[in-house]
Amino acid sequence: MTGLPLHFEASAAITGSAESIFAIADEPDLLTRHMREPSLMMGGGSMRCDLDALAGKAVGSVIRLTGKGFGFAITVEEVVKERTPPLRKVWATIGTPQLVVIRDYRMGFEIIETAEGCQLRVWIDYALPQSGVRHWLGRLLAPTFARWCVENMLHEVQRVHIAPRI
Repeated sequence: MTGLPLHFEASAAITGSAESIFAIADEPDLLTRHMREPSLMMGGGSMRCDLDALAGKAVGSVIRLTGKGFGFAITVEEVVKERTPPLRKVWATIGTPQLVVIRDYRMGFEIIETAEGCQLRVWIDYALPQSGVRHWLGRLLAPTFARWCVENMLHEVQRVHIAPRI
């Protein structure tokens, strides 16, 4: 239990080894790709991802996201909490995130080997902003935003995994 009251997850079957899937899902730039371009879900804004020297690939590594959404400045730092190749990775917000529709969150993915390949599960546990306009935007939009983030991460891993390698 994370202590965060809200949850969304999605999963998909992917043909391939846990190692090959983990190698793709372990790329923070890939998992944040859906937020790089302005979009309706970002309130017309976008974010950039900056990595520390560990590149988000070790416990303790810090990932910083900055940008704009719904006219608000957005800044959030995440730290990798768990990393167990090729099966699991978890990261969570640290400090005081300046987000719009969610507040603190903990995200991760798990890869379960099956007879046909693997099952990739991506999830988020999160809380709403506590007050003001952001709280009301969160009540209205957070479930849709959480779904959008998780499903985009899942689809991005699927897309890259099945893309022809040259």
